[in-house]
Amino acid sequence: MRILIIKPSSLGDIIHALPFLKAVKDAYPESQVDWVVSKNLAGILEGNPLINELIIFDKDSWKSLRNLPATIREIKSFRKNLGKRYYEIIADLQGLLRSGLITHFTPGAMKIGFAGAREGSRFFYGKKVRINGAVHAVDKNLLIAKAIGAEAKKAEFPLYVDDAAKEKIAQKLGGIDEYILIAPSARWQSKRWPAEYFASLIAKINMPVVVTGTASDKDIIQGIKDESPGKIIDLCGKTGLKELMASISGAKAVVSNDSGPMHIASALKRPVIAIFGPTDYEKTGPYGWQKNKDLHIIRAAVPCSPCFKKKCKDMGCMRKITVETVYAALKKYL
Repeated sequence: MRILIIKPSSLGDIIHALPFLKAVKDAYPESQVDWVVSKNLAGILEGNPLINELIIFDKDSWKSLRNLPATIREIKSFRKNLGKRYYEIIADLQGLLRSGLITHFTPGAMKIGFAGAREGSRFFYGKKVRINGAVHAVDKNLLIAKAIGAEAKKAEFPLYVDDAAKEKIAQKLGGIDEYILIAPSARWQSKRWPAEYFASLIAKINMPVVVTGTASDKDIIQGIKDESPGKIIDLCGKTGLKELMASISGAKAVVSNDSGPMHIASALKRPVIAIFGPTDYEKTGPYGWQKNKDLHIIRAAVPCSPCFKKKCKDMGCMRKITVETVYAALKKYL
């Protein structure tokens, strides 16, 4: 059997889809499973022994009108590549127009997705799975697994951490083997706990602190460094996804906004202190936090949360989360 998973992005969403991959391989161990993933996120899946082939495309370039001629050529090439393939099952776990079109372009016997998928993508599915009520993203994906005969007794995250990446991180850390990792960024401005709060938290921590982020997060990291000189090991912009996973896997605990590193840490069974503001921790919090005492949700009881606004002038839901509250959850790991 050949099975195609369509889940190009984002980082956290890909982590949420890993239990689907595990359930499928457990149910159909001889199957070939391929995965459509965005170029900038392929590192999270590269080398995973449960995946036969990654089908990579540069989704970000599709958004630029300036690159329209090159984008059209790439889409044609991508469509031609998909058209040569055939899958018994094509599962669109993304549920957007782009993923729906990928589903449509790819020959297959069963095309399955969510009945409530957005941007018209549901019209490309032959089989639709209805979701009732507030369901965590991991459990939503497992409902699709159940619909194709791959029911999972529990969610497992087959996240592969590369040995070479572990060695690179060990070198960057200069032999430090116990540290707290902090991920202070997030895609939305409204999901970021203030930099000065992170700096105050770091001042309380009595062991090495590693701070991660991409090159675009340098301003955020610099704001923290200015408030806590000499207290952090700055890996901002110095790691790829493989090295990010390796650094998280070695941490005593991870403090993070609602972001990809938070989900990686949860999948790797590291203690997590997750700071939530405008988003819904019930649907996208670290999976299993209700039963796992090492997964901590930190939020302020404000009436407007969750609002799902990407920008906010007030930021009350984040600013009302005190440094003392976050430190109280973290200190047992120090």
